[in-house]
Amino acid sequence: MGLSEIAAGVEVTTEQRERGVATVDGTDGSLADRLAAHADALPCDPAAAAAVVERYAAGGSIGQAAAAGEVPRVTAAKTLHLLGESVSPLGPTGRDIVRDWIAGEVSRTEALALSRASPAEFALAAYVETHDPLPAARDAVQGALDAGRLTDETDASLADAAEAPDRLR
Repeated sequence: MGLSEIAAGVEVTTEQRERGVATVDGTDGSLADRLAAHADALPCDPAAAAAVVERYAAGGSIGQAAAAGEVPRVTAAKTLHLLGESVSPLGPTGRDIVRDWIAGEVSRTEALALSRASPAEFALAAYVETHDPLPAARDAVQGALDAGRLTDETDASLADAAEAPDRLR
């Protein structure tokens, strides 16, 4: 008896379900509508911020998120920081050096040399150290950002935000 004779009477009676990550978005309105309440505190308009969040949550880099929101990369990084994402381009020692510079304990030139950061990285790190995330805005986008984390996409590259040639706004 051959394999074809054995399989002759076998047929598929059920279909396999595609399983994905279950997410629940208990919010009303679009992401841009939810961010509108925080428009004055964000470095870009709510529609651009929503596009940045959606692309970043889908696994895009900060540069890709900036392109989706049609904003400079630094603006996208600042927006994500204010929404509770960790975007500092420096490690713990570099952040300590930036804090020392903010406190006036070292000069900017010395802080740049010690941190080994580019001027753009240093500026972004200084922004992160001097601006606290906005808890209410974080709550407004939490479902979108958490859904993106659950997809197990690769981490976004922070280097492209720090290498942006444009100035902080």
